[in-house]
Parts: sequence; structure tokens; C-alpha cells
Amino acid sequence: MREQVKVIKLSGNLNATTSQEFRQNITDILESGAKIVLVDFKDVIFMDSSGLGALVLAFKTLRAADTKLVLCSINEQVRILFELTNMDKVFEIFPSQDAFNQVLVSNT
Repeated sequence: MREQVKVIKLSGNLNATTSQEFRQNITDILESGAKIVLVDFKDVIFMDSSGLGALVLAFKTLRAADTKLVLCSINEQVRILFELTNMDKVFEIFPSQDAFNQVLVSNT
């Protein structure tokens, strides 16, 4: 199961400038055949609406390919953005990568 999980570690800002690279990462991962994509926000300090839009697009793209998108380690600013837009109800969010791994191991 482990090889079917791909981790994307983001850092800095997720905005209009960096979201294109994120979308390219998603395209590359789709071609690899992963079943779960974990986006690690540990080093992300800021995300704007463009970044959120890129995440939603990635979610839809991956779901269409029967691949799950999950998030972990979001900071306070990003968490508030998710709550204000109700995206915290759409995305499965784990407190850390370790927490995700524990759930993954317990489900296999």
C-alpha cells in the first residue's frame, strides 16, 4: 500500500505564482498510478484563493481518476481559509504526516 501513496511537500506560499508548479506535480503523480496523494503543508506559510483553487482542481482531477487527495500539517492561516470557505468539509485533513501514516497502517 505504501508505494501507492505519493507525498507532495509544499513550502513557502501557495498562490498564483506557485500553483502552476503544484498542478504540474498533480499531473505527474496521476501518470504514476498513485491511489492516494498526501499534500504536506508543514512548510507553507501562506495560501491565497489561487492556491485554494489549485487544490480544488487537483481534488476534482484526482477524484475523476479514482485517486484520493488528503492534506496534513496545515497552519492556522490556512486552516482559517479552509473554514471560511467550508473546504475543511471537502478535504480530509490530518494534523501531521505521522497521523496520516497511523490511519493508513490501521486501514490495511
